Amino acid sequence: MPTPHLDPDSVNHPLFARFYARFSAAADTRGGVLPLRRELLHGVSGRVIEIGAGNGLNFAHYPRAVSEVVAVEPERRLRRLAAEAAVRAEVPVDVVPGVAEALPVKSEAFDVAVASLVLCTVRDLPRSLAELHRVLRPDAELRFFEHGRAPTAGMAAVQRTLDRTVWPRLFGGCHTSRDPAAAIEAAGFRIVSYRTFRLPERGPAFPTSYCVIGSARRGPAQA
Repeated sequence: MPTPHLDPDSVNHPLFARFYARFSAAADTRGGVLPLRRELLHGVSGRVIEIGAGNGLNFAHYPRAVSEVVAVEPERRLRRLAAEAAVRAEVPVDVVPGVAEALPVKSEAFDVAVASLVLCTVRDLPRSLAELHRVLRPDAELRFFEHGRAPTAGMAAVQRTLDRTVWPRLFGGCHTSRDPAAAIEAAGFRIVSYRTFRLPERGPAFPTSYCVIGSARRGPAQA
C-alpha cells in the first residue's frame, strides 16, 4: 500500500537540535553512551539504513564490513551536523532528509536497520516500524537502542503525565513511556536478543533512564 507523502523537512526543533548536539556528545563521553553505540553496531554488515541519525554520532562505530549507510534525518540542523560526521566516517554514509513514517527508499533494500534513541520521538510509532519492516530484506536485522517505559508503577505514572504535558514540547517530541520492544514485536519483528538496563546505573533515576538494547529479525510481510 503506498505511503502518503510527508514533508521530509516537517520536523523543526531548532532549539532542541542545538541542545541535543551538545548533550549527546557529553552523554557519549561522560554518560556511558559510547560503549552502548559500539555494542549496538558490533558485527553489522552489508547495506544499512539508520533512522533519526541525529548529529551522526553512530557513524564512527560502523564496522568496515558495512558497504553503505543511508542515514535518514528530518531536522535540518542535525542533518547538517550528520553530513559533517559522514565525511569523517570510515564507511560510506549518505545523509538524506526524510521521516521514519515515510522512508524515501525502496522496499526490501537493506540488510540491517538501526534505530538508536529515535523511537521515542517519531510521531507515529507503528507506522515507522512498518516502514522499517518494508525496507528490510526478509529475515534482515533490526538493531535497536532506546529508552522507554519504567518497570515501576510510580515512575511509569510520572512518565505518562510528562508525555501528556510538557516533555514532548521541551525535548523535540520525545515520549518517555513508550515500550519499544513490545512495539517492535507488534510490527512483525521477532526479537532475537535484548537486555534492559538503567542509565545512569547509579544515582537518581530520570524519566529517560530505563533503556533496552537488542536485535530483532524481520518476519514475513503482514497483510
